[in-house]
Amino acid sequence: MAKKQIEFNDYQIIKKLNFNEHEALKLIAKTFKIKIGSRGQIINLEGDQNSVNLASTLFHHLANMLKNNKNFNLEDIRNAALRMHEEPLLKAQDFLGESLLKTKNYKDVIPKGPAQQAYVDAIKEYDLVFGVGPAGTGKTYLAMTLAVVLLKAKTVSRIILTRPAVEAGEKLGFLPGNMEEKVSPYLRPLYDALFDLVGAKEAEELISHNVIEVAPLAFMRGRTLNNAFIILDEAQNTTVEQMKMALTRLGFSSKMVVTGDITQIDLPPKQKSGLIDALRILKKVDSIKICRLTEKDVLRHPIVKAIVKAYENNNEN
Repeated sequence: MAKKQIEFNDYQIIKKLNFNEHEALKLIAKTFKIKIGSRGQIINLEGDQNSVNLASTLFHHLANMLKNNKNFNLEDIRNAALRMHEEPLLKAQDFLGESLLKTKNYKDVIPKGPAQQAYVDAIKEYDLVFGVGPAGTGKTYLAMTLAVVLLKAKTVSRIILTRPAVEAGEKLGFLPGNMEEKVSPYLRPLYDALFDLVGAKEAEELISHNVIEVAPLAFMRGRTLNNAFIILDEAQNTTVEQMKMALTRLGFSSKMVVTGDITQIDLPPKQKSGLIDALRILKKVDSIKICRLTEKDVLRHPIVKAIVKAYENNNEN
């Protein structure tokens, strides 16, 4: 049994770490299976030596973030603690890194873990990146964050957000409304992420001036997209022909990020996924980066991670 005492020279650090009713301390104690108590400017840790050391490392990193005015919430702490517990060789900063952007709600968008950081680094370096992984791993949100960052820096002049409307054949024709109203439900998740990043008012203004375009994939045919950041979302639902068409839209001074989850394909049973086909064909092209995220990178409610893992285990059996 090991004991460790951490003393901070700023009581405000302890106050901020406590959140409501010591929730952060309870969360870290539960994750690492140790005892944690606080008094004044001191935090006391007691338990397994390795777990105590990991918790101490996490506390010091969180304190440094607070000193540098970096924001985090209980879910950020939960994710970092769980990942450190699962992979002790990794460091706290691997899960709570540098902020990419501050949202309209003053929330810092931070890559959570080595896989997300590698994904972000790839988008910065490569003009074409594939982000493949299960729901909740931040594939689309991080890509959109970097798109907004580059737009604000005037590195690109516009953002193109697109995804296939799987039901865009005869079934879509039976829906009421004009074409825009018919495809709107398919594009709603992209709007939601965009509104979260820049706010509804600014997003709507940018869309009205065609600085940001949100459109179904079929509308991309025949175009060459220069000086743009293009995100093709839900790419597992593209056909082989659609994927080839989309990839060849990439113009000069542009970036494209293709995101998808190959475990959730909604195409007809005999229809080949364009994403799976592209990953096979392009895997050895040096100028293209393929990033794979797993259930470990899921950042939604903890039960989502458990659900993804259970389905993966079922598919392996």
